[in-house]
Amino acid sequence: MQNFTNGMASDLIPGTWVKSRMSEANGMCVELAALPRGGVAVRNSTDPAGPALIFTAEELNAFLDGAKKGEFDTLGRPN
Repeated sequence: MQNFTNGMASDLIPGTWVKSRMSEANGMCVELAALPRGGVAVRNSTDPAGPALIFTAEELNAFLDGAKKGEFDTLGRPN
C-alpha cells in the first residue's frame, strides 16, 4: 500500500482528479482526487505533476462546512 504524504508529486497519486465546473477557461483551479483508503489529495491544476496536499476526510469536511458558511469569503479577494 502506498503512503500518501503532503508535498508528494501529484502525478504519483492514482485516480481521477476533479475540478469545479466554475474553473476558469485557462485552467487556473484547484483539483481534488479521492485517495484509496479515504481522504483527499489537492493540487494546483496548472501544475499537475507538482506537490499535493493530503487531507483526511474529516479535515476536508471541516473545510467544506466553513466554506458553505462563508467563513472564507474574505480570502482571495483584492483588498
